[in-house]
Amino acid sequence: MDSVHDLHTRRPALEIASRRTRLQESLQFFPGPLADVAAAHMTAAERAAGGLWRREPSVWSDNPAVQEKIATRLGWMSSPVLMADSLDRLQQFADAVKHDGFTDVVLLGMGGSSLAPEVLRAVLGVAPGWPRFQMIDSTDPAAVLAASTAPDRTLYVLASKSGTTIEPSSLAAHFRAAIEQAGVSAWARHFVAITDPGTALAERARVERFRETFINPPDIGGRYSALSFFGLVPAALMGHDLAALVGWGAAMLAAAEPGFGTATTNPAVALGLLLGAGALAGRDKLTLVLPPSLEALGLWIEQLVAESTGKQGVGVVPIAGETLARPETYGADRLFVRTRLHGAGADETRATKLGDLKAGFPVAAIDVPERSALAAEFVRWEIATAVAGALLRVNPFDEPNVQQAKDATRVLLDRHAADGKLPAPPPDRTSALGATLTLSTAAKRPLGTKPPESILTLLAEGDYLALLAYLGPDADIAAALHAFRMSVRDRTGAATMFGYGPRYLHSTGQLHKGGPNTGVFVLVTAAPRTDVPIPGEPFSFGTLELAQALGDFASLDAANRRAVHVHLPAPDPPLLGSMLDALLDALPRP
Repeated sequence: MDSVHDLHTRRPALEIASRRTRLQESLQFFPGPLADVAAAHMTAAERAAGGLWRREPSVWSDNPAVQEKIATRLGWMSSPVLMADSLDRLQQFADAVKHDGFTDVVLLGMGGSSLAPEVLRAVLGVAPGWPRFQMIDSTDPAAVLAASTAPDRTLYVLASKSGTTIEPSSLAAHFRAAIEQAGVSAWARHFVAITDPGTALAERARVERFRETFINPPDIGGRYSALSFFGLVPAALMGHDLAALVGWGAAMLAAAEPGFGTATTNPAVALGLLLGAGALAGRDKLTLVLPPSLEALGLWIEQLVAESTGKQGVGVVPIAGETLARPETYGADRLFVRTRLHGAGADETRATKLGDLKAGFPVAAIDVPERSALAAEFVRWEIATAVAGALLRVNPFDEPNVQQAKDATRVLLDRHAADGKLPAPPPDRTSALGATLTLSTAAKRPLGTKPPESILTLLAEGDYLALLAYLGPDADIAAALHAFRMSVRDRTGAATMFGYGPRYLHSTGQLHKGGPNTGVFVLVTAAPRTDVPIPGEPFSFGTLELAQALGDFASLDAANRRAVHVHLPAPDPPLLGSMLDALLDALPRP
């Protein structure tokens, strides 16, 4: 396949050279208290970048078996070239969908391969005249019902690298039934598949005659697939300028190529050096500072960094969605990456102003030239994460603990099929409001006779809170969850993560179980108000969601993590607020 340099010659309309020039000085590097550590690892970062471009697995591991696996996961470095050669096909496909009168596109997926399209929608929007776009990566019954559109005018994009992922498969069964109930005979014409070659989904799409099937290269992992078919098929359906996206992605590859600057001036390698050196020095809480216009990018960065680096007891802990606070609020485990759009308005500049943080914390400042340069950010962070993984000596392209949670869920569903109910450990306490609280073994030991509501007292210096919510879309619930994590941050100084389940299982869940044992986990579930059956399965979406939560709690317990499972009798915002307040009450007030 052609290189980026060949692509520049062959497709001048992509404007790779001019875009590369704009990207080469798009990152400012302020190591601050990390200066000595960063300097000590500059050569290693440059060596890692060179090995990445040469596709040398030894950059990350000396183990031949691990090297063999890594060699099959480096295809993302060629994604812009692949997509450049597929632009005509993508545009013709999208034009036909638009011409055929589809009013909605619903992406059914899970993990990083689905988050990239959601970020594109949030940052770039949907072009006028193109179908409305939404992504659903939840098994919560309320979320499934909220995604309903007119079935006879909706195109469903079923995205799964493995072709067997339970969440998108269950969602596909639900929406196929909805199409058939609407009286549409040729239901498969409303489905598009994106998957790897030879998967069950690829075969199903062929046999059942889906409208279209896009076969992605098998050497591109899900979280590195933003600029592959997983990202650009949805982008085409939103009416985005695909040539601009591909051009910016290719330009970042060119700008970050070894030889363009040192490890501290390269726009991607410098970021990787900061992340890796920070984690090695105990500053492993990567805090993302983003304006409202780019806030969704934080979700994608979070899953990429956490799933790639969080293993073998080490990792970078990405913090997305925290409100920026005064410098004295933060501990010595923090480093900051500020990202903003070039020429942003005053409000957005204030929202991302780092001020005095540069004096006491390591900082990187990124200016995004324009919204379409979001594609360059995908590539920048992929390269940086690969470099950080090399410094940490972990394989950034596998996800061993993600499979652990999947297996735990399957065991619980099998027990449900046999017994008619999900097995669950007995709660440690039932509140007066009917909520139950269950502690993991690692939390029970240090708490002793203290009640489960005291879980937050276990947060020590360098720890982080992970708030994990298996709840549907509700503005009041979201507000209560955000207020809780900010209160924990302000009262304890601890960094706080947040994730909706089951989404996080396929991303940050890897860090939770495989990364450093510095997390304190609050996992929240609720009995659904209205459950939704899954056609062809002996369990409902509500049962699946609870099995995923219970499976993850069991996995956290097995990994010796400090955790509490709070189960509510209903997804009621006041009830949720009361239970979260009970946890906060155990902490001293500021």
